[in-house]
Amino acid sequence: MNERFMYHGLVLGAFCLGFGAVLAVTNRITSADIAQRAMEDRQTSLGQVIPASIHDNNPVTDTVTLTDDEGQPMTVYRALSKGQVTGVAYEIRGSGYAGPIKLMLGVAADGQVLGVRVLAHKETPGLGDKIEVKKGDWIQRFTGLTLGDPPVEKWKVKKDGGEFDQFTGATITPRGVVGAIRDGLAFFAARKDQMTEVR
Repeated sequence: MNERFMYHGLVLGAFCLGFGAVLAVTNRITSADIAQRAMEDRQTSLGQVIPASIHDNNPVTDTVTLTDDEGQPMTVYRALSKGQVTGVAYEIRGSGYAGPIKLMLGVAADGQVLGVRVLAHKETPGLGDKIEVKKGDWIQRFTGLTLGDPPVEKWKVKKDGGEFDQFTGATITPRGVVGAIRDGLAFFAARKDQMTEVR
């Protein structure tokens, strides 16, 4: 009986060792491709919130790292033209109906929204997913706005006394997005010097 257990243990150990080796080799072979794909995805996201006309650099590689309000590191992608920062982009988060909503916010050096795009969410298809640009133009209405236009107290959905439309049957999702953008603009206002300083 003990020999049988020992045999099964050795077989299982050998299987785990072999499987681990295969995973390690696969990871090593594909890591460069995965990193390249991640950079391409980031380039695409940034291209949607930072117009190509305002920079002559590559914002994907021209970054600064700041600390967000929770003490976590935050990467800020910077657009420069002739050595001056013309805009920045960084990830912001809101709370949706089904969980966190991750967005990319682009902000001009004067504090105006250059663009907002959804990076990830788990909102209900047909309702909350209207925050995606491919599902409608709701997310594009923030372009050109600032923290003072509309006034800060109006950066809410209409149901809460603000200026922004909610979706029929879905208020929590747009509420989370509007709040995230408002907070993202407040973060820019508070950290503008750090974001736009040219070293």
